[in-house]
Amino acid sequence: MNLIVKHEVTEQDQSELFDGLRRYNQQFVNLSEWSHLAVYFRDESGVMQGGVIARQQGEWLDIKYLWVHESQRGNGLGRELMLRAMQEAVAIGCRHALVDTFSFQALPFYQKLGFEEQMTLADFPHKGMQRHYLIKDLPA
Repeated sequence: MNLIVKHEVTEQDQSELFDGLRRYNQQFVNLSEWSHLAVYFRDESGVMQGGVIARQQGEWLDIKYLWVHESQRGNGLGRELMLRAMQEAVAIGCRHALVDTFSFQALPFYQKLGFEEQMTLADFPHKGMQRHYLIKDLPA
């Protein structure tokens, strides 16, 4: 057995691994229901001020990233980005949403949007911090 340890992942290695994983997974899930979803806000100059990147995975919207520029925080942009992403998710067949956040990020923000905490990992990524996983049922 020839195990190879690397501390950087090449595009080729990742592609090869993902291809094998997808071939296996498609026996159990309809991968045609897996797609990317993004909502961005750019200012008048075209500079990105915030956005959401997510994946539809069957009936779930898996929110991977939400970012709002510091100058835009507190004015409702994050809420609008999330609401628009969830609205689009419903339109493409999602019934639920999933997000995770660190204790130093946005737990109260997601709770205000109706997400309910399902699980917390203590001391992740470092001692004294937590990673929270939250879900929300989307309107039919």
